[in-house]
Amino acid sequence: MSEKQTSFSIKNWSQDDQPREKLRDKGKAVLSDAELVAILIGSGSRDESAVSLCKRILASVDNNLNALGKRSIAQLMEFKGIGEAKAITIAAALELGRRRRLEDGVRQDKIDSSRAVFNVMQPILGELPHEEFWILYLNNSNKIIHKNQLSKGGITGTLVDVRLVLKNALQVGATALILCHNHPSGTLLPSNADKAITKKLKTAAEALDIKILDHLIITEKAYYSFADENNL
Repeated sequence: MSEKQTSFSIKNWSQDDQPREKLRDKGKAVLSDAELVAILIGSGSRDESAVSLCKRILASVDNNLNALGKRSIAQLMEFKGIGEAKAITIAAALELGRRRRLEDGVRQDKIDSSRAVFNVMQPILGELPHEEFWILYLNNSNKIIHKNQLSKGGITGTLVDVRLVLKNALQVGATALILCHNHPSGTLLPSNADKAITKKLKTAAEALDIKILDHLIITEKAYYSFADENNL
């Protein structure tokens, strides 16, 4: 078999170019994203090594792992050297990473800043293609006792039932609420509707001696806090 026809399997590379051995000998932190993905797929195509292929795949999403995680199996299979099994392996690994971030957020029970809210909710809302509105219900120690998706809508907006929010608050014994929703467009500026629902919920909650601590608009990498911007 000619050199061009030989598959670029990791086990056939020189020692310095083998990401599996590099991880074993030097630790996972020293590997690039492309090298880590190359370990998952094992080999590239007949014309391209796994690392080179993975560099090309990552370049297609501006080296953004979150963006790569949004790629479908079919989209991953558009790259020569990526069949269904390799595409599923990549998708599964990135989904595990997303779930790990979600678990890290859940373990942070006490909310002491807008950043803490973002850490909890970004894995849930940050990458969605549609808008969702969530409520965090807190006790008097500012610990999350319940999270609830209040509504799910299109990119243009979502509906919020104030009565349902307060009913849930009374049922779980919450003394404070934090409102969260995402902007799939990526914009962080609150709309007039965002401001109106915040004011409406705050007024209604105060009648029951329940505080609205914040309202976060969440995107993939950033957030807007009504409280931080003195907009409550």
